[in-house]
Amino acid sequence: MTGTPFLKMHGLGNDFVVLDARDGALSLSTRGRRAIADRRLGVGCDQLIVLEPPTERDADVFMRIYNPDGTEAGACGNATRCVAWLVMDERRSDQVTVQTIAGLLESQKTGQGGNGLPVITVDMGPARLDWRDIPVARACDTNHMPVGLGPLQDPVGTNMGNPHATFFVETLDAIAISELGPKLEKDRFFPERANIGVAQLVGRNKVRLRVWERGAGLTLACGSGACAAGVAAARRGLTGRKVDIVMEHGTLGIEWLRDDHVTMTGGISLAYKGELDRSLLS
Repeated sequence: MTGTPFLKMHGLGNDFVVLDARDGALSLSTRGRRAIADRRLGVGCDQLIVLEPPTERDADVFMRIYNPDGTEAGACGNATRCVAWLVMDERRSDQVTVQTIAGLLESQKTGQGGNGLPVITVDMGPARLDWRDIPVARACDTNHMPVGLGPLQDPVGTNMGNPHATFFVETLDAIAISELGPKLEKDRFFPERANIGVAQLVGRNKVRLRVWERGAGLTLACGSGACAAGVAAARRGLTGRKVDIVMEHGTLGIEWLRDDHVTMTGGISLAYKGELDRSLLS
């Protein structure tokens, strides 16, 4: 083996390149991160995941998350499930704790998917709802934020380790998310930019969702965005605190607990293993 080994994984189509740096640091420049994530010139992914030794006693692994533009992200629910399964498989355990820059995420096996791999439930931590925590540029009621563009107006703000604005619409398919998403992501109202979720209530405690992810663009699924949408729907009185969030390639179960923590349940997939050429790391 002459290259750097990697895994290609995904959760409901939200795909990742996973590198293991627990036995030695990887030298990854911003250019290198972008090159690996490039779908034409590299491997291609929504996020690049690097496993590192944990820095907290209660954690089993540290998960570092990079967007395709090379910036670092604070949370990724779908990647957390994937990484949790990798470490569970190594340790022959049904429960692990994944450390991120946003905090510790307790994860456990709660079932088995149709592909034979486990269904994983992750405690994504508390939903932070104060305007300073999201953050936004000025004081406001985060259940009705004064920002919007065209048909997307009056969003709910939630921080799930990263900032989310969830817009509820009557017809999701009528929204040009690829056009509106990047403009709203970079709106001055969001000093750290924001993930832009567009949601439609499609049944009792069932919400259809698409997300323009900060630094990544439109993805097939977004775990933290699903958590934010579940919290937003409950705050608006559209659903209860336990909902199904339906995305392009599957459904995540989201529950907003009474202690304000949010759990996310869903499957994972391992697509293939490979090696990265050194030229992609420089």
